[in-house]
Amino acid sequence: MQKTIFITGATSGFGKACAHAFAGNHHRLILTGRRSDRLDSEAAILRETFNAEVLTLNFDVRDRDAVKQAVDSIPVQWRNIDILVNNAGLAAGSDPIQDGNMDDWEAMIDTNIKGLLYVTRNIFPLLLQSPCPHIVNIGSIAGKEVYAKGNVYCATKFAVDALTRAMRIDMLSHGIKVSQVAPGAAETEFSEVRFKGDMEAVANVYKGFAPLQAEDIAEAVTWITGLPAHVNINDLLIMPTAQASPGYIHKVL
Repeated sequence: MQKTIFITGATSGFGKACAHAFAGNHHRLILTGRRSDRLDSEAAILRETFNAEVLTLNFDVRDRDAVKQAVDSIPVQWRNIDILVNNAGLAAGSDPIQDGNMDDWEAMIDTNIKGLLYVTRNIFPLLLQSPCPHIVNIGSIAGKEVYAKGNVYCATKFAVDALTRAMRIDMLSHGIKVSQVAPGAAETEFSEVRFKGDMEAVANVYKGFAPLQAEDIAEAVTWITGLPAHVNINDLLIMPTAQASPGYIHKVL
């Protein structure tokens, strides 16, 4: 059965990979992102490659009013949303908390926590029209274990972990499935954003081992959302084989 999938942060990383995976399974896509040029380019690729139906919404999840306006603007034929993938998120900076950049803190809190809340609150009424609605929050190993210089980023992902569990309870009577997918070290634009374009620092993160790829997480998301109606995966922690925890990665240099 064809479903309508709403994906935040769909222009790169896990969001982009999820869009390709769902399009490959012949689902309709509502893709959101801050960068309109990338959003339009990605939509064109999906239409050409998969003959996919794609609707794009250009807004920043940090802007509460913009989120509401974007969701309100969804045409009537697209308003029966089956799956929400709360993917938009970032890490900014890698400083001990006593030296932390407060602008970085606000960017992470506003995107990773408040953005997820704004989108979920506005999409919730549209999910009620689906016969099997599902919310998937993209968390992180950083929401399970704290690591050096991860402080505020870890705090935001611990919040995603807690919110996922709370949403599972609150939405139980509405028949909405709620799941979290929590990746370990994954080679996306994540580190490039975190280290603000310092490509030497980025290269060191992934040197000496095989990290997860965005497609690995997309495969997990499509599997979770394709299970029978009576089955819900509450939480899925996915690690590279070489990584046992944030501080334990076996590297061969």
